[in-house]
Amino acid sequence: MVHQSGINSQDLMQRIADELADGYDEELELEIEDRHFDESNLNPIEERLARQQYFRELFRLQGELVKLQDWVQHTRQKVVIIFEGRDAAGKGGVIKRITQRLNPRVVRVAALPAPNDRERTQWYFQRYVAHLPAAGEIVLFDRSWYNRAGVERVMGFCTEDEYEEFFRSVPEFEKMLVRSGIRLIKYWFSISDDEQHLRFLSRIHDPLKQWKLSPMDLESRVRWEEYTKAKEVMLERTHIPEAPWWVVQAVDKKKARLNCIAHLLKQLPYEEVEHPTVVLPARVRNPDYFRQPVPESMIVPELY
Repeated sequence: MVHQSGINSQDLMQRIADELADGYDEELELEIEDRHFDESNLNPIEERLARQQYFRELFRLQGELVKLQDWVQHTRQKVVIIFEGRDAAGKGGVIKRITQRLNPRVVRVAALPAPNDRERTQWYFQRYVAHLPAAGEIVLFDRSWYNRAGVERVMGFCTEDEYEEFFRSVPEFEKMLVRSGIRLIKYWFSISDDEQHLRFLSRIHDPLKQWKLSPMDLESRVRWEEYTKAKEVMLERTHIPEAPWWVVQAVDKKKARLNCIAHLLKQLPYEEVEHPTVVLPARVRNPDYFRQPVPESMIVPELY
């Protein structure tokens, strides 16, 4: 049997299984603290080698991100990174890999919900301005003011006048941000129709990820072509020298993460910041100090 996506049922089920396995691998990746992992269940050897190479490069890039963070803090830079793309394009995955080993007081994520009744009456950019960085901070926008050019346009959540006003305003808004000293970097994550279809199916079959599927996500499948047209208009009308768009080919999630992080590091002239050697002071011991026992009723049961 051939599915509507052009893939036969057996291949489709195998791809869904692979996608689920990759999702579990992602969770392991986010939790692992040492750099050793069990590869005995990976086959053939090419898969094990590819996974080793991916981890090795990811750890290297994350080490560079730590240096970038120190440089931003030391030189009091202000950095905004925008991540846009279709639903299930992998934006959240790369954001997790960027922030995984960084200081949340320096690097934070802004993922705004739908505007409430009060926010709908504000200047459109107002609620985003509140999340812009101060000196020494990096803010990653998991979707941004470009909602107006995408989901709001396709789903009819804004008027034609509001849509056109957005395109008149956004270049000037972004130029103003850049003139104020903010470094603005914009990424669009690009995936194919078939790949989005596969990722949605994997979410349906994974109880740990079903929460990621919203009615809006499902509607985006129906309106794939409308989203494509909206994206094309958006890129054409908002690709400015002060804040150009960068398109990440994201069908292969792991390669997309590495490519995006490597590219991001090249956009900023960071240097390694010298730090004084850390010396752990000796613990002061007071002969009059006695540690009080914790009542048994307060102890968490040791089930494991």
